[in-house]
Amino acid sequence: MSLALYRRYRPETFAEVIGQDHVTAPLQQALRNNRVNHAYLFSGPRGCGKTTSARILARCLNCAQGPTPTPCGECQSCRDLATGGPGSIDVIEIDAASHGGVDDARELRERAFFAPVHSRYKIFILDEAHMVTSAGFNALLKVVEEPPEHLKFIFATTEPEKVIGTIRSRTHHYPFRLVPPGTLRDYLAEVCGREGIQVEDTVFPLVVRAGAGSVRDSMSVMDQLLAGAGEGGVTYQMATSLLGYTDSALLDEVVDAFAAQDGATVFQVIDRVVEGGHDPRRFVTDLLERLRDLVILATVPEAGEKGLLDAPADRVAVMQAQADAFGAAELSRAADIVNTGLTEMRGNAAPRLQLELICARVMLPGAYSDELSLQARLDKLERRAAAGGFAAPVGMAPVGMAPVGMAPMAAPAAMPVAAPAPAPAQAQAQAPVPAPAPMEAPAPVQAAPAQAPAPVAPPAPAGPAPGAWPIPRSFPPAGGAPAAPPTPQPQAAPASAPAAAPTAAPTPAPAPPAPAAQPSGAAQQGAAQVRQLWPQILEAVKNRRRFTWILLSQNGQVAGFDGSVLQVSFINAGARDSFVGSNSDDVLRQALSDALGVDWRIECIVDPSGGAGAGAGAGAPSSGSGATGGWGAPARPAAAAPPVQAPAPVPAPAPVQPQAQPQAQAPQAVPAPAPVRTPPPMATPPAQHAQHVAPEDDIPEEDDPDLNEEAFSGQDLIIRELGATVLEEIHHRGN
Repeated sequence: MSLALYRRYRPETFAEVIGQDHVTAPLQQALRNNRVNHAYLFSGPRGCGKTTSARILARCLNCAQGPTPTPCGECQSCRDLATGGPGSIDVIEIDAASHGGVDDARELRERAFFAPVHSRYKIFILDEAHMVTSAGFNALLKVVEEPPEHLKFIFATTEPEKVIGTIRSRTHHYPFRLVPPGTLRDYLAEVCGREGIQVEDTVFPLVVRAGAGSVRDSMSVMDQLLAGAGEGGVTYQMATSLLGYTDSALLDEVVDAFAAQDGATVFQVIDRVVEGGHDPRRFVTDLLERLRDLVILATVPEAGEKGLLDAPADRVAVMQAQADAFGAAELSRAADIVNTGLTEMRGNAAPRLQLELICARVMLPGAYSDELSLQARLDKLERRAAAGGFAAPVGMAPVGMAPVGMAPMAAPAAMPVAAPAPAPAQAQAQAPVPAPAPMEAPAPVQAAPAQAPAPVAPPAPAGPAPGAWPIPRSFPPAGGAPAAPPTPQPQAAPASAPAAAPTAAPTPAPAPPAPAAQPSGAAQQGAAQVRQLWPQILEAVKNRRRFTWILLSQNGQVAGFDGSVLQVSFINAGARDSFVGSNSDDVLRQALSDALGVDWRIECIVDPSGGAGAGAGAGAPSSGSGATGGWGAPARPAAAAPPVQAPAPVPAPAPVQPQAQPQAQAPQAVPAPAPVRTPPPMATPPAQHAQHVAPEDDIPEEDDPDLNEEAFSGQDLIIRELGATVLEEIHHRGN
């Protein structure tokens, strides 16, 4: 009959003890200095070397060359206390679990006063010392406090707090610890090499995990595996089947299904686990262990190299790919759910049902409104955007590739004023642009009075800043001048017009802008995701400020979202100005922080259509030239706004050149006007930007729809311009 593995390889010197350098080093130094105490207390978890260290200390004290930190192994005392030796009569090892009464303590006290027979010291090793009763400790108190010169005590226990304080205060206390996994794995590999049996590298982490840091437990598990090894040695499949652990292939499959939101695969794996006879609780424990490894890899990508994970390099690479498929919030949420479920499974009569519910909770973050679930959903959106699931916002297009919707706005503003060119060249430059017949001409523009030249407006910016919205702002930025309203872009003149006026040198007009593109998938999906959370956001706003909640619930809605800026549209400029002027945008920003834990910038726009145009819901400028329902949305019917008519010649304002109005082409569908006579040739002054008309010079036209006093009542005007809400109507009767 072979000896157990943990007994066969029991250390015989302090140098052979692994993982307890904080204990063995001071003891060896005390032996070198000949400052050995009369009583020691060794404490720590089971199987970490307490009793073994007590025997080694007894060998060191009774060695013929001692006291020495390295026993010779040749003298009678060393041979008696060696592994497989008969034992020494002067070293008495007592199991306090069965000899802890007061009578046993009295017998020990009487034997203690007799001198040793062959050795230098008589040593008592009390294993499981916490089992000694209080009366037994009190009986030993005097002899432990003032022992004879030849007497030494060594107490070993797993619960030092149960040893009475009067005994602990008279001993030197050395706490033992569990052995680190890396150290224990190397030791097991060395033992298997000495045994001459082949063991796969993936087996050692399972043995270390089963041993839980205890050397004796790990050696017992390895002894069991070596005993059942075949010709090929110990394989991973054999170890998982014998130890009851879940196969890593099943864990890989369920984790990949979590990342891909593949519910069918998840529940198929659960069925295979249960039908295969595996314990659902063990599967949940192994799944939690895997999620723990993924969380560490997501936080520390080089965790395998730093020894934070006890796994081979190929397994670390597989787990790294799995961690990259999740977001940090998703992994943390999944680990919390599995941990909570594992606690609830204790004593549960239906473990399979509990396991299925755990997996369902992990895969359905949208069913919960807690912070981790919301962050997990945002993680999915970010990964989808990074993987090309939907395009990035328009303002974040790569350098050198102007967004489609922004090209007509940026090109004319950045184009320098061209010098007068010959008429044929201008006609040739505009030849590719299709022009219907008869061509629409711009409204007649009179020459500026020589005595009152209009001041030149500052040049427009060269183009939109990165991350800008794909529509112009309907209100000026803080501290800036109001933006010029967009006007219809003039069509190219007939080719015969320049030829008929050879003396005129008109400035070449910019090419007509291309039609605005449809909203991108990123804008639509980003706004759609925020709209799903809009009721929750409104509730948070209501808790902070009721006035802001009224404005948002009745007049505002989500127009767009690009990841950091939330665009809110209002039905008219009055509602927008009331919202901004009352600092309600700050209230909304704080409510977003309360509800979602995010810090988004708020941008307010005017969208008279109420967001009915495009799915993204982005607003348009609030100028009289029309508005669109979203980014690149098709124009609405003409009934949505008063038709734009060609204005009559205005004598007072400064000349407005077609080149100075490149901001945007209103996509409002307007009735086609009758062909207008081309203005007579005139000397065109240098191109200037659009000028603002002074209030005293703003002479309304006779057919201006705003002059129709019957179009809006006072109540309708207040609602439209100020965004007011009618609470109650009170009718007064005259006397």
